[in-house]
Amino acid sequence: MKHYLVTGGTGFIGSSLTKSLIKQGHRVRILDNDSRGAIARLKDIEGKFEFIKGDIRDKEAVEKACQKINCVIHLAYINGTEYFYTKPELILEVGVKGMMNVLDGCIKHHVPELLLVSSSEAYQTPPIIPTPEAVPLVVPDPLNPRYSYGGGKIISELLAINYGRKFFKRVLIVRPHNVYGPDMGWEHVIPQLTLRIKSIIEKNMSKEIIKLPIQGSGKETRAYIYIDDFTNGILKILDKGKHLEIYNIGTMQEVSSKQLAEEIGACFNIKKIKIIPGKLNKGGTLRRCPDVTKLKKLGFKQKTSLKKGLQKTVQWYNTFAHLQLEK
Repeated sequence: MKHYLVTGGTGFIGSSLTKSLIKQGHRVRILDNDSRGAIARLKDIEGKFEFIKGDIRDKEAVEKACQKINCVIHLAYINGTEYFYTKPELILEVGVKGMMNVLDGCIKHHVPELLLVSSSEAYQTPPIIPTPEAVPLVVPDPLNPRYSYGGGKIISELLAINYGRKFFKRVLIVRPHNVYGPDMGWEHVIPQLTLRIKSIIEKNMSKEIIKLPIQGSGKETRAYIYIDDFTNGILKILDKGKHLEIYNIGTMQEVSSKQLAEEIGACFNIKKIKIIPGKLNKGGTLRRCPDVTKLKKLGFKQKTSLKKGLQKTVQWYNTFAHLQLEK
């Protein structure tokens, strides 16, 4: 049994991980300012975890949260593609200051283990598909605000690795690839497509053929992993991961945005979707799919198919679409 600190613990991934750690019998402390997270995600385990409301950029708050902790899982960051372009300076401030504060807090209170949740955005335009962890990490264009996110993650990885050599018994880095599920937020492709299709159906009152505007040509690909599988991947890495190792977490099932839209449409019983291509954001990646060989060697197995995961996710957004208006 360990005492974990989960930064960003009221977020989509953080709340799922918190529940799983508690189910395993661990103690969990959360540090979050609830700016994008929601403590309501944890209402079913209320009273079973410690919550500190604080900003990851606040050095004193982070140091306080690191007291008597065995392992920090650092998730606190700003995601959502729209923020890459509109708030790049904030993304970098939260990313870099947050990482330094976590490292300083861990060192001050002799925390032996750190798991950094990085991102597939660190790869940007990967040279190999499926992409192994050892490919070069690049920032293709520092003038493009999109790369604030991936750049901040690369800096965080460098800090974790180089501080990890000197001050920690074990530092682990994970790179998630397109994690999805119910209540994942509103700024991502699956919720956006779901709500767009729902709106079209309600306006046209037809489920035969619908026209769906999307970003890009429809041929762009990603590999989507359901939240429960992702969390199980984290648990495997916490259990068996090696010091200063990096692990992709995802699936090797590459899915085009056209296929994704059709799968979401099928959840609404749409017979056919006609894709209307649109402009792709500058710097958007055409293909992304991880090589998860290293993770599989730790015993990881995917359990939730895309079809089953989308059914659960689409049902949630169909039911709770009104919550977007309340934000």
